[in-house]
This record gives sequence, C-alpha cells and structure tokens, in this order.
Amino acid sequence: MLALKKIKEILLTVAGDFIVLIGGWYLFYYLRFEYGITGEVPGSDPPMLFIPAVIIAIYWVVIFMIFGLYRKIYLISRFDEIMRVAKITIIGTLILFFLLFIDTLGWTDENLAQAKTVTFVYWLVVFGVVSLNRLVIRTIQKWRAIKGKGLHQAVIVGTGPTAASVYENLERQPTLGMNVLGFVSSNGQAEQPDQPVEVLGEVSQLGRIIREKEVEDVIVALENDDSDILINILDQIDLPDVSVKILPDFHQMISGLNQTNQIFGLPLIEVMPDPMPTWEKFVKRVMDIALAIVILLVALPVLLLLFLLIPLESKGAPIYKQRRVGRYGKDFNIYKLRTMYQDAEKHSGPTWAGEDDPRITRLGYWLRKLRLDELPQLFNVLKGEMSLVGPRPERPYFVEQFKKEIPLYGRRLRVKPGITGWAQVKWKYDASLEDVKEKTKYDLFYVENMSLRMDMKILINTLHTVFSGKGQ
Repeated sequence: MLALKKIKEILLTVAGDFIVLIGGWYLFYYLRFEYGITGEVPGSDPPMLFIPAVIIAIYWVVIFMIFGLYRKIYLISRFDEIMRVAKITIIGTLILFFLLFIDTLGWTDENLAQAKTVTFVYWLVVFGVVSLNRLVIRTIQKWRAIKGKGLHQAVIVGTGPTAASVYENLERQPTLGMNVLGFVSSNGQAEQPDQPVEVLGEVSQLGRIIREKEVEDVIVALENDDSDILINILDQIDLPDVSVKILPDFHQMISGLNQTNQIFGLPLIEVMPDPMPTWEKFVKRVMDIALAIVILLVALPVLLLLFLLIPLESKGAPIYKQRRVGRYGKDFNIYKLRTMYQDAEKHSGPTWAGEDDPRITRLGYWLRKLRLDELPQLFNVLKGEMSLVGPRPERPYFVEQFKKEIPLYGRRLRVKPGITGWAQVKWKYDASLEDVKEKTKYDLFYVENMSLRMDMKILINTLHTVFSGKGQ
C-alpha cells in the first residue's frame, strides 16, 4: 500500500513534467523561429513538432530519473526543488549540446555563438516549464495538507517531554504533511503523555505497528536516559519506504559527525539507508549487466568443462540452487557450481563450511579457491536479484539467527546482495558466529558508504583474490 502511494506521487510528477516538456518544445520553436530571439529565420513551413516533442520529453524524463529528480518528492522545499531542477537541466542541456553540435570544430565563431545562444534559450525554457510544474504540484500538495488530505502517517518514538514537544510542533504546522497516529514507548512503560493521541505500544512492537498502521515516517524523540536503546529502535524500523528522523543530542550536533536538517524548527538527523545517488545506481546496474554478459561469454568454455567434470567426481547435477535472503528480506534462488557431495547437509542441517571440510570435493576445493563456484550467480545478476558487489546473501535459517545475535544485521538487507563484497575482500570465510559479526561490520560500512568508486575497489581486490588463489 505504501509503495502504491509513493508510485502515485511519482507518476503525478512525471506526468506533469512530460506535458510541460512537450509544451516547452513548442514554446522553444516559436521563440527561436517565429519571434527570432536567436536570430534565426525558418527557411520553410514549421515541421510537424509533436513527434520530436515527445522524443525530447522522454529524454528529459529519463535524465530526471537517472539524476534522482523523482526521489523525495513529497512536500519538499519548493526552493530546494527549483535548485535541483536548475542543476539537472543544466547537465541535460549540456549533454544535448555536445550530442547535437559535436562537429563544431569546423564552425565559424559566428555559428558557434549562435549554437550557444540556441542552447541557452532552450535551457531557460526547460528550466522554466519544469520549475513551474513543480511549483504548482508542491503548492497543491501543501494546500491539501492544510486541509488534512494526503498526509503521511507518522509515529513518534518516545513518551517524554521531548516527544510531546515534537507532537505539538507537528500539529501546529500541517504543511509538514504528517498525521501523528500515536507514540511508541521507548522504556517499556506505556505511560500516556499529556496529548490527545495514544501510546500504540513498545519499541519491541514497532515493526508490527509500522506494518499494521502503514506508517511512512518515524520520528525518534528520546530523552537522554533512553539513548542507549537507539540501536534496538533502528533494528525495528529498518523497513523499506519508511523515513526515519532522529533528534540528536547536543554532542552529536556540535561534533559535525552527523548531517542535520531543520524540520519544524528542530534539528533532525535523517537516517539515510541509501547513500548512492540515483545516477550512480543507474550506472551500477548497467555495469552489472554489461560485466555479467562479458564474463559469462569469456567463461563459457570453462563452465561447459566444469559441467562435465563435476558429475564425474560426485553424482548429482553440476549446478545447484539454494534459497537465500535478498533485498528487504525477499527470498530468491541462488545458483552455484556444486562444490560438495550431493545431500551434504541431509543429516546435519544448515552448517558453515570450514577449513578441511570433508563435505567438499577435491574439485570443489579448487573451485572455491578460485571463486569459480560463484560464476552461475551472474544469472542472478542479470535477473536483478543480485549485484556484482554487495553483502553476500545468507540462507533464511542463518538470517533469522543473526538478526537475534547481531545488532543492526538487518540493515545489510537494504541493498542488493552481491557476488563479492567489502567483507569478502577484507575478512576470511565464515567459520563461526564471531566471523559473521566481524563481516557484518564491513557489510554495514559498505551499506552506509556505497559508491561506484568503492565498487571498483572491491572488484579489483576480488580479481587479486581470484588470481592469487586466496579464496576459501
């Protein structure tokens, strides 16, 4: 339901952008030729404009998607949004300029100056019509919020004076778009604050409350004495489509270690589970697909040979599939070359593979050393279930166990799992719960700092591991 509501908000903005961009193309044409602003005179009757207008509108919508102009579009500052539109339309216009006028080396200074004028006028038109559309949509959203319509459901974690103050500020400013459903007790005591909304439950019930009440915003407003339970709270609210804001203490604000935002006059730390910009995610996905195809084509002879050799050493299919937990806890089947004897866990149940594991075949030992057993997972990458780089996916049995034993373990499920990851190049193979705890630290570091630069670093380290035979 939350995802559907978010999709409707995005589609409304996309539709508005698409319509004004088509209109902007007509406006640009008449400014350029009919009114002669750029100094040009058409040599013939105006061409059919609709088809090129649609094509250019599609181009801009794609650019806006790549650069994240359709993220966080609910009641954001209109000034901030116009600044975002300005930056992204400049980038998009420059791309068009170099695509259309790539042969300018042979041009005269006069022709080049005219091309620059045309480009500048076009940017002004695009910036103007898109900004106007965003202003209209955000103004309508704020007007509806004042009327109590289209509000995001919110809860406040905490029942002390700080939580009460947050509630009062939200109630005074409906344009913030939040409808506070109630409070969540942070200390196990369901005391009722002096406010008209009730205490919905305790922190241990927060995940259930979010799902049942379709909560979209969680504001953590703890007293100083309760700050030690923050990790438990973050474990409970680590869910998709839920915005989390935390009131920092004095030391956090002055240390500069956290970026704070001003919302209803209070400094808030917004928990950002997805630090990678939209354009980087787009490039990451393109890289995943391109590299997966290239590696599969190059490795095809090796794979065909292994398909023949694996059954010769131990009966059974050369590839096996196993249920793993993917992004946001969604299960999927992972594919691997079989490195163990068939039905290796039939009697023992799910267990870790250790050094000198008797279940591993002789060929399987070398497949693990060279990481070749992971090659079939490239099909998972092509299907979009995995990425080349990310936290390794675990089996549901172990995920449930680790969530109970390791604080914030669930946060690693916010990104797609990967064939390789920061933990794999920095830590040894899992052999105990302590190993998992150490690797989780590396995984969480990756989740909070993921970038294309970091992905490239991990891929290079992985290649070194493969060619040096240091895998396990």
